[in-house]
Amino acid sequence: MKQFKFVPVVALAASLFLTACGSDAGNSAATEASGDTVKVGALAPLTGDVAIYGQTTLNGEQLAVKEINAAGGINGQQIEFIVEDEKGDTTEATNAYTKLQGEGIVALVGDVTSKPTLAVADLANEDAVPMITPTGTQFDITAGKDHVFRVCFTDPFQGLMLAQYADENLSVSKVAILTNNSSDYSQGVAKAFKEEAEKRGLTVVAEESYGDADTDFSAQLTKIAGVGAETLVIPDYYQKIALIASQARDAGVNATFIGPDGWDGVVEQLEGNTEVVDGALFTNHYSVKDSAEKVQNFINAYKAEYNENPSAFSALGYDAVYMLKQAIEEGGSTESDAIVSALSGIQFDGVTGALTFDADHNPVKSVSIIKIENGEYNLDTVLAPK
Repeated sequence: MKQFKFVPVVALAASLFLTACGSDAGNSAATEASGDTVKVGALAPLTGDVAIYGQTTLNGEQLAVKEINAAGGINGQQIEFIVEDEKGDTTEATNAYTKLQGEGIVALVGDVTSKPTLAVADLANEDAVPMITPTGTQFDITAGKDHVFRVCFTDPFQGLMLAQYADENLSVSKVAILTNNSSDYSQGVAKAFKEEAEKRGLTVVAEESYGDADTDFSAQLTKIAGVGAETLVIPDYYQKIALIASQARDAGVNATFIGPDGWDGVVEQLEGNTEVVDGALFTNHYSVKDSAEKVQNFINAYKAEYNENPSAFSALGYDAVYMLKQAIEEGGSTESDAIVSALSGIQFDGVTGALTFDADHNPVKSVSIIKIENGEYNLDTVLAPK
């Protein structure tokens, strides 16, 4: 997950028929409905420690709203997009959700990070408010909730796809796993990877772990180097990956590194020492180097709006808004039951891939496999689940 630069949210407000949030979440206020509009709520951390994720996601959502409204809206109605800053905090998120519900929203796009999203998902489901999280990957966000959907793939799904890729594309037989035992994200990916790898007949020759505060991984990596692993899966975020990858090569680990979307940003973190991750592969939601017309049209529109390349979070936010539009149009109504029914059976073709939903409203979709080569992120392949 790269370090992004952002255009201030308020710079877009006037052109988007949008209620935007500044740095003071308490000042967020809804735009007065003008005529016949479709009120859609949005939650994101726009201030606080994880604001980078919220802001880039919101950029994609705002672009989609702008395009839809410019093209005539949804069934002839303009979208009134009401945004609340939840600061990356669960309590703030639930309070912001309650405020949005009081505004009379017909659906919610958000939240962004998993813990606040899970808390809001429980409330939205109880209130029968259709909710689409662009980026909440924790498995239990949607499970058992009739009104909650997600655009991104889950943590376990990434583990499954990494095992499929190791088996079919790397043709390896010995794999190793190095896991952050303080992270639900890392644990979720690793567990699914191991299960799928063993199901496919691969041998897990080493399973090692570390804590969130650890910075020395030499003991674990020395063990991994000694068992002949051909592939090492490291499910964590880029800051930790940068430390581990450098120490792994020093310890004599020659295995191909693979990992989930948390790897995105590791090249920038290494500050020139990128040879330690050369050849590494990771799952992601899309690639700016994907030549598909839909992807390139989105990238060009985003760059025209923000003067930068969109992140994967931006693409997921963009898709979430368009998915809601399609559901309302296919359902023929902004009533909750109609939207949920349409979402459940939707066949959506977005920037981050074509998808349908499984019984737990997790997307069944392809993933982009990104390969790091000479310090650049290149699209290796788009992998469909089997």
